[in-house]
Amino acid sequence: MISTENIKNNYNNYSGFDQESKKNSIAFDEASIKAKLLNLDQPCYVVKTSGKIGVTNEDYWIQQPETQLLMAVPPLPKEQLGDRNFREFYGVKYTYFTGAMAGGIASEELVIALGKQQILSSFGAGGLSLKRVEAAIQRIQQALPNGPYALNLLHNPSEPAMERGTIDLYVKYGVNVVEASAFLDLTPHIVYYRLSGLALNGDRIQINHKVIAKISRREVATKFLQPAPPKMVQELLEQGLITELQAKLAAQVPMADDITVEADSGGHTDNRPLVCLLPSILELRDTIQQQYNYSNPVRVGVAGGIATPQSALAAYMMGAAYVVTGSVNQSCLEAGTSTHAKKLLATAEMHDVMMAPAADMFEMGVKLQVLKRGSMFPLRAQKLFDLYKAYDSIAAIPTQEREKIEKQIFRRPLEAVWQDTTVYLSQRNPDKLAKAQKNPKLKMALIFRWYLGLSSRWSNSGEKGREMDYQIWCGPAMGAFNDWVRGSYLAEPQNRRVVDVALHMLTGTAYLYRMQSLKLQGLQLSDRYNQYHPVPFTSEL
Repeated sequence: MISTENIKNNYNNYSGFDQESKKNSIAFDEASIKAKLLNLDQPCYVVKTSGKIGVTNEDYWIQQPETQLLMAVPPLPKEQLGDRNFREFYGVKYTYFTGAMAGGIASEELVIALGKQQILSSFGAGGLSLKRVEAAIQRIQQALPNGPYALNLLHNPSEPAMERGTIDLYVKYGVNVVEASAFLDLTPHIVYYRLSGLALNGDRIQINHKVIAKISRREVATKFLQPAPPKMVQELLEQGLITELQAKLAAQVPMADDITVEADSGGHTDNRPLVCLLPSILELRDTIQQQYNYSNPVRVGVAGGIATPQSALAAYMMGAAYVVTGSVNQSCLEAGTSTHAKKLLATAEMHDVMMAPAADMFEMGVKLQVLKRGSMFPLRAQKLFDLYKAYDSIAAIPTQEREKIEKQIFRRPLEAVWQDTTVYLSQRNPDKLAKAQKNPKLKMALIFRWYLGLSSRWSNSGEKGREMDYQIWCGPAMGAFNDWVRGSYLAEPQNRRVVDVALHMLTGTAYLYRMQSLKLQGLQLSDRYNQYHPVPFTSEL
């Protein structure tokens, strides 16, 4: 808090200034005023002197009879945004987190670049083989031996063995932060990870396996806000996977340290509006905290639609402990997707997205949000789902329809696709293959999922000739980001570095917070001051 007494005490710091220097420290023109306002590490004063109103970061004016203080705001470094407990818990500098994008789109390069700046980032392990995930862990740990980093655990209802295998890798390599996403319910695998990291440090519970759960529904949030289900705890104890002490401690800690409330986003999404969803989950968190009285209450952060300083500020002001970005990072140089996909993302407008069937939960009718600009994927994927609903087998599809999808979508006979699917499932999920050979409807679903699964890989690898089939996960946040950076150096994909995006987002958020604070005190400035435009950093980060 800024007080007159504090200013008087600091006056000696400026006693060597001559009168001309003091006068020059007050800004009156637009460019100079903006520079003073952007000096976020220093307090900011609006003063009236010699009949003119100006802005300064200095406090010498308290001794000047001709100068009148009109209003003041304290320093607001971007490090102060959000909940400081988040920073301390994860050993990071900012309450800014980049969420996982499956298939390695949130790549090792992206995680390492952010980690070196003490920004938490989650590797997109979903959909990757265990061998590929293990290689990623080794590379990230070598580059960031002391962190910070996280790895994603994408719920996999169709292949529970993959989910368990991923957890085993995380425990083996001492991965101590996991981002759990797409969970519809708790599974023994995520509960095992959580509880196997519990220990006592004196009389304090030590949590060595930290969990950030991404949710968009109250019923799922409730499960992560509460302790592990006693039945699962007992089963893990009987299997020898956790100790008696860990089983006892399980009742005293929630399943997650942080809940990321995911509003309308790219990929899997319920398209929930942030202004409705966040207050609901905050209220739920408070209710459950009153019930269990955890020593460390669960923090609640926000994802989905965070793409500009304005959206980040809105999240913080609504009570978010931290903010999470996703779609915007996919267009950055470090992202594990193709140059063509990044160029499409960099030109996307907010309306250039639509929902399409998801490969991992195709039969359930689950959808995800993708980019429709420059791709026929969403329309073609929906065509396949319509055929799946209408017919009980490939053989039941009319010949004309079958020939059309073979020619336009698969570009090969469906029988050849089934042969490839058979080889894949014989290695990954032989039980499902056996069921499909007896169930024509399931066989049809697996054939259709061949296209849905490969289309995202084509987008990541830049498969030539398949550009119109690229599946690019994207929310309207991408269009908002492009609107914000239009005309700046970040408009071009080749200039989009994930650290630059993060720091500009945070700097802009702190700047807009300062402007709102001054407005609440009655300051009226031109609308030109209400925008933060990214410019290249001139000093080392």
